[in-house]
Order: sequence, then C-alpha cells, then structure tokens
Amino acid sequence: MNGQLQALKELLLQTDEEFHELAVKHHELEDRLQQLASKSYLSEPEQLEAVTLKKRKLQLKDRMEDILRRHRQAETPASSSVSSNEPPPSHSRPHARG
Repeated sequence: MNGQLQALKELLLQTDEEFHELAVKHHELEDRLQQLASKSYLSEPEQLEAVTLKKRKLQLKDRMEDILRRHRQAETPASSSVSSNEPPPSHSRPHARG
C-alpha cells in the first residue's frame, strides 16, 4: 500500500497543479524551519515565525492529504458501497411468558 501511495503522490506531482504547488510550498516551509532549527537561539519574532510556519505546513499537508484521498476514492468508487446478499440480522426476541 505504501508503494501505491508513493506512486500516486508522484503522479499527482506531475499531473495535478494544485498538489504540485502545495508540495513546493510545503518544501519551502520545511527548508525555512530547518534554517531556524539550526540556530542556537531564536529571537521572539523567530519563535513566532517557527510556530506560524509549522501551522501553515500542517495546513498544506492536510490539503495534500485531501487531494490524495479524493484520488484514492476515485480509483475504487464501488468498494465502499458493496452490498451483501444476506438479509439483515433479526433483532426480534422471543416474548417472555409471565
């Protein structure tokens, strides 16, 4: 499954403009976070920037996951709505005689 997911990501990077732009921006934010992390001391504005970058990066990742999920569901449209030929279980109980 992980190989399929990686293949889908690579396909979307080449074919889905929004996914590609999100991935590029995600990578840019990661690079900036690495720059900040390499410092021995962060000023207050840099600390705020780091927190903001992390939040933005998560938002981008969530959007990328939404796109991946949408494409995975499009590949298997009927798998989630498979119906069974078996009748539903009976929920009736025998009546107790008193």
